[in-house]
Amino acid sequence: MVLMPGCARKHRTRLTALVYRRDMPGRNRPTPEDVVTARRALLDGLARDADILEVLNGLAPLHPRNDTFPGEVFLHLAADALEWCGASRAEPLPLERLREQFLPEAAFRGRQNAKLQYAVLAAAAIHGGTEPDLLDEVASWQTDDFWQYAMYAAVACIRAAANRAGVPARQACQELDERPGHRPL
Repeated sequence: MVLMPGCARKHRTRLTALVYRRDMPGRNRPTPEDVVTARRALLDGLARDADILEVLNGLAPLHPRNDTFPGEVFLHLAADALEWCGASRAEPLPLERLREQFLPEAAFRGRQNAKLQYAVLAAAAIHGGTEPDLLDEVASWQTDDFWQYAMYAAVACIRAAANRAGVPARQACQELDERPGHRPL
C-alpha cells in the first residue's frame, strides 16, 4: 500500500515494494572468481602502465550497482602494498601529496578529494588491522562511485610503495600478485 499525499492516513508507515526484473542478476554478491579478476585486472593494468581511465572502464562491468564491490578488493590490495613496502608505525609511508606524486593523471575537486582521502585512509586502517565501516560512509555519498575512489587509492598506494622500495611499479605489481593477500567478499 502506498499512501498518497494529503491522504487521511498521513501518519501510517509508507510501504514500498522492491520490483525485480527478469534481467537482474541471479546473485547478489560477487564470486571469489570476481575478486581474483578485479585484483588481477588492476595489477595487470598498472604493471603494463595502462591509462588509468582505461583500467577503470575495464573494471566497470564487475561493479554491481549500489554495491561497494570491487572497492573492498582494491582497499585490501592497497593495504597489501603498504605491508609489502614495510610501512608501519615506526616507518610510516607519508600520505602528504600522495595524489600529486603518484596519481598525477587524475584531478579531483572538492568532495572528490575527500572521497579519495577516505579510500586511502580506509586502506591504511585495513593495513593496521581494522575493518572500516564502508557502508555507513559511502551511503552518505549519494553516488555509486566508491569502488572508483578505492581503485584510485590502490593505484596511488601501489605506486608509492614501489617508489619507497626503489623498484618500478611493474615489479611491485608482479610481487603483489604472487602474494596471497586478503581476497575479501
